[in-house]
Amino acid sequence: MKVSDILRVKGNTLFTITPDDLLAEAVNTMADKDIGSLVVMEHGDLVGMLTFREVILAIVDNGGQVGGTLVRKAMDDAPVTCTLETDLDEIRRIMLERHARYMPVMDKRMLMGVISFYDVAKAVVDSQNFENKMLKAYIRDWPEEQ
Repeated sequence: MKVSDILRVKGNTLFTITPDDLLAEAVNTMADKDIGSLVVMEHGDLVGMLTFREVILAIVDNGGQVGGTLVRKAMDDAPVTCTLETDLDEIRRIMLERHARYMPVMDKRMLMGVISFYDVAKAVVDSQNFENKMLKAYIRDWPEEQ
């Protein structure tokens, strides 16, 4: 299974923000949309990711306040990315190694979507459920010995 398969099921709704937006605006967007990440775009290019992890670290660094912090100061400016052709096993390995819960999907310089650890886990469970169903049907239809 490839990343393109996950995005096909998930859809490609994207929520973005610029690095010069206020962190408070980003937090409001994340809460309003019930999402755990925002892609940070500048002049049409991916320049970072903002997840609840970066938000929490920024709040701690700022004495428990969001204040006037800009997204630029809080964002991960070197997020790990993948392509539409990246294999699901590779995604799982990268996400576990890098402790990445969200990964932008790129096609050259174009942002195609974001996959989450939840999306990957769901794809694995769905695939296993399908395989189990097929195996049970195969066993049920096993020809009797003569």
